[in-house]
Amino acid sequence: MLTKEQVIELIEKLNDPVVNLPLKETGGVKEVSIKEEKNHVSLKIGIAKLGGQEQLDLQMKIVEVLKENGANTVGLRFEQLDDEALEQFRGQSSSEIERLISPDDKVNFIAIASGKGGVGKSTVSVNLAVALARLGKRVGLVDADIYGFSVPDMMGISEKPEIEGNRIKPVERFGVKVISMAFFVEENTPVIWRGPMLGKMINNFFQEVNWGELDYILLDLPPGTGDVALDVHTMLPKSKEIIVTTPHPTAAFVAARAGAMALHTDHEILGVVENMSYFESKVTGEKEYVFGKGGGEKLASELNTELIGQLPLAQPDWTEEAFAPSVYAEDHQLGQIYLNMAERIINKTEEK
Repeated sequence: MLTKEQVIELIEKLNDPVVNLPLKETGGVKEVSIKEEKNHVSLKIGIAKLGGQEQLDLQMKIVEVLKENGANTVGLRFEQLDDEALEQFRGQSSSEIERLISPDDKVNFIAIASGKGGVGKSTVSVNLAVALARLGKRVGLVDADIYGFSVPDMMGISEKPEIEGNRIKPVERFGVKVISMAFFVEENTPVIWRGPMLGKMINNFFQEVNWGELDYILLDLPPGTGDVALDVHTMLPKSKEIIVTTPHPTAAFVAARAGAMALHTDHEILGVVENMSYFESKVTGEKEYVFGKGGGEKLASELNTELIGQLPLAQPDWTEEAFAPSVYAEDHQLGQIYLNMAERIINKTEEK
């Protein structure tokens, strides 16, 4: 027969899947009662976010642990932790990550987000990281698009990270330190994971990687407003955000959801990047607005931020010796636009 004290000890060891902290630290075990005649355990558990796969997975863990230790049946109720408690735990997580990555310097975290796939978010992430490095900044890039990881391929990275002591050394290319899920799965193998496992992997990208001293860490988020994006917002409440869209009104409308999520979680939006703004003919110099006009400006206005760059359709130049199919050279038209965008980002993040 389990006692109340034994139940609390068992359950407090389990993590809240959203803030990735033990329930003992979050005060998540709210109520425990035991009906001895039926050997039935009832609990009320407070968690950071109600509903979804995270709550279901935690529920299954609790039931499994209690039944393994002698309970016949388990009754569970969940409630959401209050905002004050959530801010406290988010702050702890952020402080821990910041201490691990940059104990002496204040690293700037910038998340690159979009409302939908196919708008060039990863291309923007890669080239902004390279542009910041070209301007003398120490830059890390986290490929946080766990399901659709593409950064190593886009940057022409073929090697794997090395292990230094008990930590991972990120791969460096174009002066940017890179970590990606692509390094840890077999080539082109799909990742079939649920929310908590994805959140744990993102956390490992910060805590188990030897980043060294950095000025910026850019995070290429998955498109939309799903579990991974929410995990990043929770882990890094001080991170700033850039929203990528195309000029098409529908793309801008969908991208507004990602922007709204950033604002809802109190993240500062640095600006909007409009990709595929137009096609400019090399023969005539005329501009064709293939995907329409005005989407980026409209989105920036809705999010009360600025349009920090408009990128035309153009192919990078690369050779077999320096293969990097998505990185624009410094003297390329888009390479210059990315440098201008990087300068604006530096001014906005380092002016205070």
